[in-house]
Amino acid sequence: MAADPTGDWMVADKVATIRVAQCNGAMWGVVAWEKTPGGRDVNNPDVAKQSRPTLGMPILIDMKKKPGIDQWEGQVYNAKDGKSYQSTIKPVGADQLEIQGCVLGFLCGGETWTRVGPPIPSSPANSMAKAGSTIKTTGLPGQPAPAPATTGSTGQKPAPGRKSTASGDVVGDICLLPDVARFSH
Repeated sequence: MAADPTGDWMVADKVATIRVAQCNGAMWGVVAWEKTPGGRDVNNPDVAKQSRPTLGMPILIDMKKKPGIDQWEGQVYNAKDGKSYQSTIKPVGADQLEIQGCVLGFLCGGETWTRVGPPIPSSPANSMAKAGSTIKTTGLPGQPAPAPATTGSTGQKPAPGRKSTASGDVVGDICLLPDVARFSH
């Protein structure tokens, strides 16, 4: 069985979790939890985006699977410097995800994220993304897949236009977030 990069991942410095899901044929990752609530994208070079919340902000952007290997290529957004970099993601076993990013094609760095939530089953919003592939479920045949687990309550109120679930998850299906939906359609 192929490694699955979908799910919730704790970043190396433990200040955020990133929810990774497949949306319209590509992997996307957004900030799903923040250690310090209320962050803003203050380092973004686009002044209009500097006041946007970091919660729900895309970090892994339009990652396409490389043929024949469990690796995806695309862009990674680094909110610390407001820049996007060419990057790859690669699952290492079931519980680690390696992120590598490069500037000018050769100045490279990366980190390893740790799984904190199970792989995410396909949703109605991203069902086209997994066309032709097997959708993982943990239920019995013919039974609906369980909802993806979340990292728990953030103590934050939902941002405008976002609904909070009973678990406190304010991000939900990332394929429905405006920054992802707009890009991937």
